[in-house]
Amino acid sequence: MAEGAGEKLATNQIQLAGRLLERGALRYTPAGIPVLEFVVGHVSQQIEAETSRTVECEMACIAAGTPALLLAEGQQGTSVLVSGFLAARSLKRRTPVLHVTTIEFVEGIENGI
Repeated sequence: MAEGAGEKLATNQIQLAGRLLERGALRYTPAGIPVLEFVVGHVSQQIEAETSRTVECEMACIAAGTPALLLAEGQQGTSVLVSGFLAARSLKRRTPVLHVTTIEFVEGIENGI
């Protein structure tokens, strides 16, 4: 496989706007890194097969480090814009979780529940 093609296939960057629906308790890893699990609810209009459709989903997310500390202060229902990458929840549970690397609290967001 060509080097450039492998890099292209390795792309895994997600950006999602929505509302903070659920937030777990802030915990710390044995190394002292803050970690927080939460759920973002999203609603938007998207074009699929040349037709507009309403898209609704709830995305399980996890944040570590500074984003976790910021989220610990956020209120349920707050509009957020999160960015990060998808990874399996665990070795046994392969369902995807959005690992948030950046978070922005947004007022007046259009794409929230």
